[in-house]
Amino acid sequence: MSKNNEANRKKHKNKIDQKKRKQQNAEAERKARLKQIREDFKARQENDIV
Repeated sequence: MSKNNEANRKKHKNKIDQKKRKQQNAEAERKARLKQIREDFKARQENDIV
């Protein structure tokens, strides 16, 4: 019985860890995309001014 509980605990922990990694990756991608958009916007603004 305890062996099965341990297996279930590990499986559940792996699922949770995967979800956390997925969320962290999505957040990092979103931040990178926003940073790129800001840089492009600034570059466009500078080009428009000149």
